[in-house]
Amino acid sequence: MTDFSIVVPTLNEAENIDALVTRLLALDLTPGSFEVIFVDDGSSDGTPDKVRNWAKQTSVRLIERREKPDLTGSILAGVAAAKSNVIVVMDADLSHPPERLPAIVTPVLNHSYDVAIGSRYIAGGKTENWPLYRQLLSRIGGLIARPICDVNDATSGFFAFRRELADNISGHARGYKILLELLMANQGKIRVTEIPICFSDRTHGASKLSFSHQQAYLQRLVTLAGGTASLNTAGRFAVVGLFGVIIDALVFQWMISRDAGLAMSHFVSFFVAATTNYALNSKWSFRDHHEGYLHWHQFGRFLTVGLLALLLRGGVLALLVYVLQVPPALAIFPAIAATAIVNYLGSAFYVFPDQKNPPSLDIQWRTAAIGIVLFAVLLRLVYFGLAQLIPDETYYWQYAQHMDLSFYDHPPMVAWLIWLGTSILGHNEFGVRIGALLSGLIAMGYLYAMALNLYDKSTAMRTMLLLVILPLGFGSGFLMIPDAPLVAAWAATLYYMERALVAEQRSAWLGMGIAFGLGLLSKYTLGLLGIAALVFVIIDPAARRWMLRPYPYLAALLALLLFSPVILWNYENDWASFAFQSNRVLTDRYQFAVHQLLLHIIVLLTPVGFAAAALALFSIKKPDDQPLERRQHLFVQIFTGVPLIIFFIASLSDAPRFHWTAPIWLAILPTIAWMIGHSSQLGAFGRRIQKGWRLMAVSCILAYAFVLHYVVLGIPGIPYHLFTEHYFWRETADEIKQIVEDVRNQTGKEPVIVGMSKWSVASALAFYTHGSAALDIRSRNMFGDSGAMYEYWQPSQAPVDRPVIQVGMKRRHLEKTRQGIDLKPMLVQPGSIEYRVIERYGTPVRRVYYRISEGFRGATSGN
Repeated sequence: MTDFSIVVPTLNEAENIDALVTRLLALDLTPGSFEVIFVDDGSSDGTPDKVRNWAKQTSVRLIERREKPDLTGSILAGVAAAKSNVIVVMDADLSHPPERLPAIVTPVLNHSYDVAIGSRYIAGGKTENWPLYRQLLSRIGGLIARPICDVNDATSGFFAFRRELADNISGHARGYKILLELLMANQGKIRVTEIPICFSDRTHGASKLSFSHQQAYLQRLVTLAGGTASLNTAGRFAVVGLFGVIIDALVFQWMISRDAGLAMSHFVSFFVAATTNYALNSKWSFRDHHEGYLHWHQFGRFLTVGLLALLLRGGVLALLVYVLQVPPALAIFPAIAATAIVNYLGSAFYVFPDQKNPPSLDIQWRTAAIGIVLFAVLLRLVYFGLAQLIPDETYYWQYAQHMDLSFYDHPPMVAWLIWLGTSILGHNEFGVRIGALLSGLIAMGYLYAMALNLYDKSTAMRTMLLLVILPLGFGSGFLMIPDAPLVAAWAATLYYMERALVAEQRSAWLGMGIAFGLGLLSKYTLGLLGIAALVFVIIDPAARRWMLRPYPYLAALLALLLFSPVILWNYENDWASFAFQSNRVLTDRYQFAVHQLLLHIIVLLTPVGFAAAALALFSIKKPDDQPLERRQHLFVQIFTGVPLIIFFIASLSDAPRFHWTAPIWLAILPTIAWMIGHSSQLGAFGRRIQKGWRLMAVSCILAYAFVLHYVVLGIPGIPYHLFTEHYFWRETADEIKQIVEDVRNQTGKEPVIVGMSKWSVASALAFYTHGSAALDIRSRNMFGDSGAMYEYWQPSQAPVDRPVIQVGMKRRHLEKTRQGIDLKPMLVQPGSIEYRVIERYGTPVRRVYYRISEGFRGATSGN
């Protein structure tokens, strides 16, 4: 009886046939246990004759195809003719070592796996004698398939599988990578293993790989991912796009010549071109894939893709015009080109997806995760250096100008990252924020790895999607505040804690010690994970054993060592930082703020995310869950629930800050992501939540793009009223410099500028006047009010005989201290409080209030 059949596709392989059959017959296998089926695709070098000679004396068979040569078609023809239920596919050129055949076929024969792959890209696998370009092409081909296919070597041509799996392969399958077709057709239904092989380049004959094969592979990959891809659609889209570029550029030039402004010009020209493109694409470019018109839901998707491309393009345009000083008439062309890919991919995957052979819901979510994550990262990169710093960021930039072991109100990690970024990239927005970008990517990587450990690859990809669309993730990955490194360290600590406490890996304690220590250097809030870990160890019997082993204590010692700079700073400064943070918790002011806590959580998670988190946190696992799954669910509940309970208790008597609870939801994101892909295991409420994620994902990413475009270029028809106090400090600083110059000319003295806020005004002015003539900028602690770190940097409250310019966001800030003490007696000849309207590109954006006095008498006693 034949145990398995070997299918070998051939095209001009005459020089390799004898050697291949000889080595196959020499294997230590039971005679007659396998057959070899050569499927020839029209060889002209005598390959069929070579096979016929072997067929006369061995279990070798020949099939000659008369159709157009196609590797997938050849293999399927061999599968159809096979006598056994287990199939092995391999090449004829001896690049696949026949000696590895038993190792590959055995897992399928003994029913351990449904597919066994000879892999070059796992431990023990390698390639030999392949040119570098071939290795790169192979690696790239495998990597771009990885997001939708769960193996390391999806482009392998050496594999074994159960015959019935081939029945699920689409009739549209073409090309030379049938393994990818087989895996995708049976995704989620089969057990797959990879066996290491040494792949050697052929010694006889010529490779059949060509540009057309690579093109067909990419096209098929896009189709398997749910997109509409063909040479016809791509070519038509390119023609329509070129026509749209001409219209776009002409309308833009006309608008600019009429002094319409950059934002208005690019909005109008885009919509005119997009309307034209829509009509042509729907009627012509994608006519093979839909009825020739768009349904309402498709039209909504078309508008969504168009808005995303438009808002991203605005950032590119601003970067070219305002940073690189490219004339608008020329900048419009690279701006159009830069976002054309967004339009095409959005059209191919979202507006005109493949409706004839749609992929599974799981693959659709994977594709959505890839697209949205990449767009979010691109959005950050484009706008990072364009959006002005918020006052919080400028305050932490001030930290970096006064480097120390720690600081009064926060640990030093944020300052260290800003110092490093600005040292490399300069004192600009990008230099300040590069640490946030890197922290966001680190958080994404650790959350992906944790979700992969807890669930599966699809869940891990959806977890990344959630991280970038939820405000808690997008904000921490964009703004350079202590929460940026905190979120990265929190995600890393969760990953290592799960590996240590649940997976019981001793080496994970080292990573946990490092991550925990770095997290404490970012923000003291990370200490809540230590409390959660203690609760988990007490509750979980398996984890309790670690209490008697040295690894947790060594991890704690390592974390303490990393945290030692903060301890040393506090020791040298009367424990000021610890006292400040303790006073926040043990305040004498009692204010019931549970409702505020809930509101903050809803904003950070979005309403859909809030409902999903509640369901994930309080749901009861099924009784048939395995012990490991129950422990994993307990891990998620403890590491989310314990910090949440602590914040809840604190909110009974004091109002928490808006962003404080953001990192505690990282532990539950993988579970929420798992729920998105498993509607069958959810109730009616859970399924409604699942449906809401589609709209929420699109809405969030549109909102971020809209806000970034708004603060950088503006939105035509929408005035600047949302940021009248806390934004546009670059323009405000220019106005203050003009006031300083006027006072300097009038008095012949260098004035003192006092930002009348705790630190916001002074820090923002310091950043946006950095590099110009040195200005003496101080904070309100000059008048005896609190000034955070300014009390350490500029503690003097002595009299000043130079002019004093008070600057504030509101009039009342210039009149009294927070304790209600009148400021006038402290000033020499104080003038009236005035204001100036700050303009940006000719548009009023905010007011700034100021008062000029001839001097400062000193802070009033008792302040």
